[in-house]
Amino acid sequence: MSSLCKITWLKEDVPEVYNKAAYYCGIKEYVLYRLFGIWQMDVSVASCTGMYNIFELQWDDKALAQTGVSKDQLPKVVDAYEQFSGMKEEYTKVTGCPQDVTFVQGAFDGALSNLGVNAIDDGVAAVTIGTSGAIRMVSDHPVIDPKGRIFCYALTKELWVIGGPVNNGGTVFSWAKDNLFDAEKSTADLLAKDSYDLLTEIAAQVPAGSDGLLFHPFLGGERAPIWDANARGSFLGLTQMHTRAHMIRAVLEGIVYNLYTVLLALEEVLGQPQSILATGGFARSELWRQMLSDVFERPVTIPQAFESSCLGAAVVGMKSIGVIDDLAEVKNFVGKTETYAPNPDHFEVYRELVPIYIRLTRQLKTEYQTIAEFQRKFAQKDLNFDES
Repeated sequence: MSSLCKITWLKEDVPEVYNKAAYYCGIKEYVLYRLFGIWQMDVSVASCTGMYNIFELQWDDKALAQTGVSKDQLPKVVDAYEQFSGMKEEYTKVTGCPQDVTFVQGAFDGALSNLGVNAIDDGVAAVTIGTSGAIRMVSDHPVIDPKGRIFCYALTKELWVIGGPVNNGGTVFSWAKDNLFDAEKSTADLLAKDSYDLLTEIAAQVPAGSDGLLFHPFLGGERAPIWDANARGSFLGLTQMHTRAHMIRAVLEGIVYNLYTVLLALEEVLGQPQSILATGGFARSELWRQMLSDVFERPVTIPQAFESSCLGAAVVGMKSIGVIDDLAEVKNFVGKTETYAPNPDHFEVYRELVPIYIRLTRQLKTEYQTIAEFQRKFAQKDLNFDES
């Protein structure tokens, strides 16, 4: 990801490495080179580098000039369906994989996730929340956001995934569990119950909107749509009437509010999706499923298969070797789905709260920088790092 930035950094800050480098690639390309002796990168990964012209389908001259890298130093770009075989003998002995097995190039996990939940048609968006999160839609042509809020990456040379990633998904829920709800963790252990399930049950007892308590989930800075490494988390609206139950629901709602702001940016360039397909660890929670539908005010469908990227990869492979004729046949493999409809009593509340959440994010931008600078100046002061 973002090779343009990384190579520029090497060029300017670590010239002793930059000047020695003969070639540049990602870990996938390196592994394939070692295993097969091939030097190639799929268009999906190439489109993530910041050095590939997604409209001309070739390495970009301006990006090459910026980095000082030549096309000869970069892998050949191939489609997702590219096949190869002939693993080196030394590795066939280690892996037990015969040399005549066909391998398929594939794509990167985010693009494959959309395919794996069958979100490749117009008007369908895929939401993934694991440790982090993302919202994506698919287009038959590359699309860019003039405001620079969202990405456009390839799935294949004919399909493009447009969306936005967030840093703060399930990891924020995990932070709240570990730092605010130690007693509940102990209770869950005594009951032989998952602590996350117990916390969502507690959160479900609080009304939608957490009685006006808002949480900005920017514990790790944020990518889309604000792209601000200085962004910080905060509770706003806290009063004596609020309990820890309000706080855990506000945390969950804040994660969804944040994703909704990405959807708003996505709608500006692709139009409103008519349906949402959701996957990832969060999708196991009935409360979060309903919350997502309520905030987004659209039906949310949950596929049976949670590992959507793996299914997407399998489908690309099946098309490449001729088992299926079209990627749309993924619908035959998704399995049973369950759909949640928005609750009118809830989305009336969220309609009022989300604009407040968005305004506060904008108003706090300057203070995010101020507090981040303070933290960099003082918070790390007493930490000792072993540089050995």
